[in-house]
Amino acid sequence: MAYKVAIVGATGNVGREMLDILAERRFPVSEVVPLASSRSIGQEVSFGEKTLKCRHLDTYDFSDTDICLMSAGGTVSKDWSPRIGAQGCVVIDNSSAWRMDPDVPLIVPEVNADATAGFRKKNIIANPNCSTAQLVVALKPLHDAATIRRVVVSTYQSVSGAGKDAMDELFAQTRSVFVSDPVEAKKFPKRIAFNLIPQIDVFMEDGFTKEEWKMVAETKKILDPKIKLVATCVRVPVFISHSEAVNIEFEKPISADEARDILREAPGVLVIDKREPGGYITPHEAAGEDATYISRIREDPTVDNGLVLWCVSDNLRKGAALNAVQIAEVLMNRKLLTPKARAA
Repeated sequence: MAYKVAIVGATGNVGREMLDILAERRFPVSEVVPLASSRSIGQEVSFGEKTLKCRHLDTYDFSDTDICLMSAGGTVSKDWSPRIGAQGCVVIDNSSAWRMDPDVPLIVPEVNADATAGFRKKNIIANPNCSTAQLVVALKPLHDAATIRRVVVSTYQSVSGAGKDAMDELFAQTRSVFVSDPVEAKKFPKRIAFNLIPQIDVFMEDGFTKEEWKMVAETKKILDPKIKLVATCVRVPVFISHSEAVNIEFEKPISADEARDILREAPGVLVIDKREPGGYITPHEAAGEDATYISRIREDPTVDNGLVLWCVSDNLRKGAALNAVQIAEVLMNRKLLTPKARAA
């Protein structure tokens, strides 16, 4: 059983990761079609040992394609995903365009794979925000064990979450600092090199940013609408991997040792938690890895039934490309999608 897979936005950071992960995980494909805008037509991308040329999204016929991995931004997805879905191709979208649509499942396979079956309403499945994805992977097994009441999270998010131009800006600014050239900010509102920016996405009327709102709304939709959550999202001068300091208040008692044991058995989680110098994970070490890493698990003495932990994951992989491919694997493994070629 092999699927024809199209990737929209194949030349971007996440699109290239999608191609790599499809090959690494040996997802059964009959054909992979990289798609891009007019300025990238003919540009070459790698898929395993093959080199593929990008084709034009505007002229591509999705009627014989089974799965479309969409990573071209919310504007493109709003326009194209319904049209692609209407042709019988399931869209797994990485943008924020469809996440809060009640007819579109918002999926992290380790957390709510059962909800995937609801994709048939629009033939669209949404990937959560990168910072939300790793958070709910960590929260789910603890919520099952002791019921989460409240979460306070501070994020330390890498520049790759803002795209290739943002990564280039960090590199250029860092170089400018070392050679005493003027530091120019284009992608970010302030200098990012050797600095922190406490703003990701636009500000809302209540003073929170859109990124912070996404974490609240998406966690409720994926995990449990009763969970209270507040976030402060910060951009840091790291190329890849998001980190999060997470305070959790539970309804039931749970010790740090119990949480550590639970998380060690949880899908998609690796616990690196030694109470010694270096006995924890950092963004550098998580880059290129699939797991959501948990460190610094300890009890919070300021609240009843409280825990504190450190959570790190590669935002281009689990936060985006890997999660999308895992959703495709759910469609396959649960026989929710039959390849068109097989059906014919």
